[in-house]
Amino acid sequence: MFTGLIESVGTIVTSTPMKGGVRVRIATSLAPELTLGESLAVNGVCLTVIAHDAETADADIGPETLQVTTLGRLQPGSLVNLERSMRADARFGGHFVQGHVDAVGRIEHLRQDVEFHRLTVSYPAAFAPNLIHRGSIAVDGISLTVAALADATFELMIIPFTMAHTNLRQAAVGTPVNLEFDMVGKYVARTAELARAQAALSDRP
Repeated sequence: MFTGLIESVGTIVTSTPMKGGVRVRIATSLAPELTLGESLAVNGVCLTVIAHDAETADADIGPETLQVTTLGRLQPGSLVNLERSMRADARFGGHFVQGHVDAVGRIEHLRQDVEFHRLTVSYPAAFAPNLIHRGSIAVDGISLTVAALADATFELMIIPFTMAHTNLRQAAVGTPVNLEFDMVGKYVARTAELARAQAALSDRP
């Protein structure tokens, strides 16, 4: 479980193909603090630390993850948002983030508004029930708030700190991003779906 509060921005050092997957090596200031087998969110995707030294950490990306996230596009030099799993005895900020990406979105517009930035992201229409105005969403692992909502896009207001301390400083129109919708909202949407299905069965003669 994560919070969507990014601890560090790492840099992909190598991306090595494996049978069906990829092994990435990430340069990060978090490396000395990591332990083997712990969870590390990389652009919002929960991965497992399989090796580390004082400067880098390694993780394997399986075929399913490559298909449903943006991690297959990572190249040496790519910036990645990093967050270690949340501690039970720590202050909780952001929102509940599982590190299980629901869909890949796309940056459609990015414009500066005084010191802030307005970011418009498109998303697959099937996930519309999981979004609400002023609700939470994780974009590349960053806990953000939906500032405006349309049929196929949502808008985010990015504060200067977030722009400077995440991989959004490298963002551009057309950039794909990992989306994880609010976990509570997903349960509500699923409950409503099951209720409708049950009602339809009850209405049958």
